[in-house]
Amino acid sequence: MSHLFLIGFMGAGKSTVGQILADRLGLPFVDLDSRIEAHAGRSVVEIFDAEGEQGFRLRESEALAGLAEASSSVVACGGGVVLADENRRLLQEMGRVIYLAVSSGEALARIGDTTGRPLLERGDASAMAATLLRAREVLYRTVADVTIDTGGLSPEAVADVVYEALQAEERQGSAS
Repeated sequence: MSHLFLIGFMGAGKSTVGQILADRLGLPFVDLDSRIEAHAGRSVVEIFDAEGEQGFRLRESEALAGLAEASSSVVACGGGVVLADENRRLLQEMGRVIYLAVSSGEALARIGDTTGRPLLERGDASAMAATLLRAREVLYRTVADVTIDTGGLSPEAVADVVYEALQAEERQGSAS
């Protein structure tokens, strides 16, 4: 088996759903942002402050590429992982990609306080979230093997839908 990548906007539930899926599938769980923080020895916010978004994106690409030799896992990716062409290629080459879709309004409601969200601290968080999501939506959909609308669903319900989609693909693959 290869990696199972969860992509989507902040607040889509990638980390929470990822942990649930990893438990169900008996796979390790990897939070890409946590891996970046551990390697850098500082938080995402501190990386953004010291290196800017470009520095963070470089670290994100390196962390993703580092999974190529790792054993199969469920990976919660940062919301901007799809911005780099090379990252999109790696996601598709290294595993299955599940897009957890969420509206910008629901994402903001889920995350609550936007402190520690560098891309939302530049002004009106609601307007910034809508702009960021609009810019990324086509990239999420382009790279995804499966898209799940998470609107109004609990993390457990989203995990159920993802799990069922994976099982259906597996059944379909073995029937061919």
